[in-house]
Amino acid sequence: MILLEDQNYIVINKPSGMMVHDDGRGDQNTTVSWILKNYPEIAGVGEKMVLKNGEVIERPGIVHRLDTETSGALVIAKNQEAFLSLKKQFQEHRVEKTYHAFVYGNLKEDSGVIDRPIGKSKRDFRKYSAQRGARGKMREAITNWKVLFGGDKFSLLEVYPKTGRTHQIRVHLKAIHHPVIADKLYAPKGEKMLGFMRLALHARKVSFKGLDGKNIEVLAPYPDDFERALGTCRKMGAVLD
Repeated sequence: MILLEDQNYIVINKPSGMMVHDDGRGDQNTTVSWILKNYPEIAGVGEKMVLKNGEVIERPGIVHRLDTETSGALVIAKNQEAFLSLKKQFQEHRVEKTYHAFVYGNLKEDSGVIDRPIGKSKRDFRKYSAQRGARGKMREAITNWKVLFGGDKFSLLEVYPKTGRTHQIRVHLKAIHHPVIADKLYAPKGEKMLGFMRLALHARKVSFKGLDGKNIEVLAPYPDDFERALGTCRKMGAVLD
């Protein structure tokens, strides 16, 4: 699970199905519970989250998050100086994140940029939207993408979000009519292709500056379901690293 650790940061390969922190709905297996068990000294690092009902959610060392079903690279700060440094890098869009996603359909272009602000869905409180009619404040959101492999019914994309809105990749790919395979929220009627029983999205790589100013780049190995899907692509002629 641990991909890199130094005196300031831990980078883990978060498994699909693990929440980053509690959502206030009960005890669950979370990244935070793992942190507190294995690194109790991180307990006071970072910032707490206060829910609308006043409940306080502990988020020790957590600067960013991944959706529950998304696997891959997640950075944890071990001390407050490291936390504040990484938080600033995220705010200034200097953290580089690379995701791999299997999506429905074949894209016409080899690469592109999705520049669409994101707001709340007016139909479902759980969802966000980059379409007309979204409610609330519309926040800037930019996602770059390129095709790694294109089949008739699905494609493998490398995705680079330049901003960090909630569900951004999922919302943007939905907006261009190529939602992520097995996304129960944004493509509920989509076929669970390639054997995916969960959101086919993996945080493949993260790059940021350490406190010494040197670049830290970490690659997260694929989980088993991604490896199986990549094997299918190779059988279809894909040349992948």
